[in-house]
Amino acid sequence: QVQLVESGGGLMQAGSSLRLSCAAFGRTFSTSAMAWFRQVPGKEREFVAAIIWNGASTRYADSVKGRFTISRDNAKNTVYLQMNSLKPEDTAVYYCAADRIGTRLESSPENLGSWGQGTQVTVSS
Repeated sequence: QVQLVESGGGLMQAGSSLRLSCAAFGRTFSTSAMAWFRQVPGKEREFVAAIIWNGASTRYADSVKGRFTISRDNAKNTVYLQMNSLKPEDTAVYYCAADRIGTRLESSPENLGSWGQGTQVTVSS
């Protein structure tokens, strides 16, 4: 199982940009699909974006399509989430997750077994 550590969160102004990173520790990263989710208190964890093992295919939630970009660097065992044109409704704790099925773009959190501890993103208006 891969261990995941997110970083890069912070307090941002609406319209600004931020890049989150998720460092993976374990030999399975390069064969795993990866995903980002987010969660606000009292709500379910929400899918944001996913990328397959080699980066050739991605998937986005409608709410972030055109603003966020997921990417990965298998040489650095890291997946990124570039967030542009941030909105107050993007405020959440952001989590990365690993999917042992490397070709799957999974959007249901209950199907993913490896999670990071999360990083807070707060966007003020």
